[in-house]
Amino acid sequence: MIAYISTLSPVLQALLATIFTWGMTALGAALVFTTKSVNQKLMDGMLGSAGGIMIAASFWSLLAPAIEMSKEGTFPAWFPAATGFLLGGFFLWLADKLIPHMHPSSNSNQTEGIKPKGKRRSTLLVFAITLHNIPEGLAVGVAFGAVAAGLDTSSLTAALALAIGIGIQNLPEGAAVALPLRRDGMSRRKSFFYGQFSGMVEPIAAVVGVLAVSFMSPILPFALAFAAGAMIFVVVEEVIPGSQEYGNGDLATVCLMIGFTIMMILDVAFG
Repeated sequence: MIAYISTLSPVLQALLATIFTWGMTALGAALVFTTKSVNQKLMDGMLGSAGGIMIAASFWSLLAPAIEMSKEGTFPAWFPAATGFLLGGFFLWLADKLIPHMHPSSNSNQTEGIKPKGKRRSTLLVFAITLHNIPEGLAVGVAFGAVAAGLDTSSLTAALALAIGIGIQNLPEGAAVALPLRRDGMSRRKSFFYGQFSGMVEPIAAVVGVLAVSFMSPILPFALAFAAGAMIFVVVEEVIPGSQEYGNGDLATVCLMIGFTIMMILDVAFG
């Protein structure tokens, strides 16, 4: 399988990888066909593990390669990683302030971003998860772009491991959109549609990431760190708080540690 994937163009590689992560979002959303709700402990555990996976991926798959390849450049080795990381966080913070959205656990009057006019709960929920999927797709695209650039710090197996890790953590995201909509009385089909739709942005962001580093290879360390900063912002702003809202903080923390360990093993073993 890896041998076949290696024969494809970087854009196709990133597209295939993010179609997988999108499919995992759809798999999580498909839970609406079996139930209106999932055990809250299970959901919080899944969110916790998702946070751990994203934190580990941010370092081993993105920041560490950015620092390593910066040693060959004209900037101090820490500069591209630090600058890109902060810019990534700032980008998500700014998008959070501008784009109207609502988190799955929020009430109907707890919207964020520019005050929405006439936006339905379903639309606001999709906006929230879609916003958070952008850095994940971007991270996958940048990782495959780094492989195409022939950098010693990147490998196809490591990029695939990153996609697998993000796919695993997309399961609870699809469910986090679809299940609240189902509980609000929306049909199973519509709830599933909105849940899986939130993952559609990942292939688009992945292509943007690949093309950006392919045509502007000097920005690659900044791009890797940018994706890492955006993902860490999502984890701290939404994933971890969301996993601890219902009194399952210890469980969520243990699952975060397990998720971190799984992603670390994937990246180190296959990187």
